[in-house]
Amino acid sequence: MDFCRIADDVALGPGVKIHAFVNLYGCRIGAGTMLGTFVEVQKNAEVGARCKISSHTFICEGVRIEDEVFVGHGVMFTNTVLPRATTGAGALQSEADWQCVKTLVQRRASIGSGSVIMCGITIGPGAVIGAGAVVTKDVPAGEVWVGNPARFLKKAEAAP
Repeated sequence: MDFCRIADDVALGPGVKIHAFVNLYGCRIGAGTMLGTFVEVQKNAEVGARCKISSHTFICEGVRIEDEVFVGHGVMFTNTVLPRATTGAGALQSEADWQCVKTLVQRRASIGSGSVIMCGITIGPGAVIGAGAVVTKDVPAGEVWVGNPARFLKKAEAAP
């Protein structure tokens, strides 16, 4: 865990593997999960057991990832509908000035590299998100979604 920032308020399950340059604070990481290089997991985010979170991925506050989920390289989650730097009066926004919108990724889903997951959605169990997709609405269980915006392609093949 060289060159990692892991705050005291992080809950790590047994057997978690953390590569270099990972930033974790106020989050929970389940047993046996692997976090790749340059991953950030913010406060109040949860990653389940036996997940693989690939390098350069950003998991923000309000994201819950269930067990056995694959997240490819460079996946970005969002947590607000209308991000702004400042208030109407021109002051920098604080936590009191915005609403965190939650996102759920259910068991055994797979999210392809370079995808953007907009807030307020659920990705169903066993769903597959194609690389580079921009997911703007709920993805049903066992479906493959691709594109920008992401849309249904086909039913997913059963996982081994």
